[in-house]
Order: sequence, then C-alpha cells, then structure tokens
Amino acid sequence: ARAVKSNGCGRENRMGSSFSGWSICSCQKRGDGIGKTKVGKGTKVMMVSDGNGVPIGLYLDSAQHHEIRLAEATLKTVRVPQRRGRPRTRPKELVADKAYDSRSFRIWLRRRGIKPTIATIHRKSRKPRRGRPIRVGEGYRRRWIIERCFGWMNNYRRLVVRYDRYLYIYRAFCLIAFIIWCVNRILK
Repeated sequence: ARAVKSNGCGRENRMGSSFSGWSICSCQKRGDGIGKTKVGKGTKVMMVSDGNGVPIGLYLDSAQHHEIRLAEATLKTVRVPQRRGRPRTRPKELVADKAYDSRSFRIWLRRRGIKPTIATIHRKSRKPRRGRPIRVGEGYRRRWIIERCFGWMNNYRRLVVRYDRYLYIYRAFCLIAFIIWCVNRILK
C-alpha cells in the first residue's frame, strides 16, 4: 500500500513528502481581499472624505463586488470625533457618481438621515422613476474632491500596486498615507 496525501485542492500529492501541498496547488497562493476583474486581479479601495478632501472612512474588499454592494459598509467606517459625546457617524450629504444610482441605496441613506446627491443613469424610458431626482443638486459640483483624494493616493507607489499578501497590511499602508496627508495639511 502506498500513502497518498491530499493537498487541499482536490488533487492528490503523489510526489512524496519532499513537496508540500503549497508548492503544487497554485490556488492557495492568493491572499486576502483579491478578486478577479476584466483586466486581472485586484482590490477595491472605497473611501469617504469630508468637504475639504480629508479622508474620514476607508473600506477595502476584493475587486469582484460592485461599488453599490460595498457602499453601506464603507459608510459604516466613518467616525468623526467630537469634543463631547460619541463620534459622528452620519454625514449630512453624500455625493456620489452614477455607479451608486439605486433605489434601495437611496432609501437606506434617507432612513439614516443622509441627503443623497447621486447622478441618475439615463434609462431608455422617458419618465424618471418615482423617487429619483430629475436634476442633481448643487453638491454634485464638488465631487471632484473625492477624485482628488484618489489622485493623492496614486502618488504613493506602494498603494497603486498591491504587493502585500494580507489585506490588513495594505490597509495599514493606506492609513499611513492618510496620516501623512493630514500632517501635511496641518503644517501648511
């Protein structure tokens, strides 16, 4: 009788004890928070910033999910400390692009007391659906602020290309970049 060892991928390791299951099975060498996209593999970085462009919330997940599925989890990461009492967790207004145009997301924002300023997707029907604004409010003109935050993030090569296997290490580098931005704004 010959001993057969399984390597966790559904394949059997018949090479003997000199090879480990990690070196034969390529599917185990991924890491946390990596998902397939049209281009390749990646991690989705979701960020919330205040009106001045200072990041106040961060959420990282695999790139397979659409932004609308990650939006609620991203908004739950917002914590702005106050002088007294609990930190603020709800912004007054949320400015977002067309990717976040969803009836259920708008209802969720209104229940939390957040004003949604989200551009609508032009649909084939002439009439807009009930509850969707025909025009976007004045706050939508300031959406460039969050795009500028992502531009600042691209200044750090370590954040553009993810070299880390573990998601918590990549998140730590993102937080270090946020701290550097805040220190630079204070010193100016």
